[in-house]
Amino acid sequence: MAAWQSGGRLEGLIHHADHGSNDTTMVYTDRIAELGALPSTGTVGDSFDNAMAEAVNTLYKTEPIRPQGLWRTVEQVELATLEWVWW
Repeated sequence: MAAWQSGGRLEGLIHHADHGSNDTTMVYTDRIAELGALPSTGTVGDSFDNAMAEAVNTLYKTEPIRPQGLWRTVEQVELATLEWVWW
């Protein structure tokens, strides 16, 4: 989408993708390079580069999100998030 909107060049853009098989294929990586973007990937198999974010995401999912079960609206999730992030 960003490539299309920018006319096909993304110099300086840092693209973040998960380490799933679809996002780390050689063709995918080559296409990012063709567009002038840089892949934002750390090492595979550990989370040393984002350990704190992973810890917060895990707490967020465990404390306010999963106990509720299914949420009816985005607004409910937003309010629960605001209550959870009290600082």
